[in-house]
Amino acid sequence: MSKKLGMGDTFPNLTISLVNGGTIDLPGGMGSKYGVILFYRGHW
Repeated sequence: MSKKLGMGDTFPNLTISLVNGGTIDLPGGMGSKYGVILFYRGHW
């Protein structure tokens, strides 16, 4: 992604690998119209 999302922008379609080995499709896999997505890089 080359630019930040702005107000009113549509969230891009992504497939994310989960810690437990599964995947989730975003934003379709959220199950509701509104949600919060937090990307945590872990402890360095």
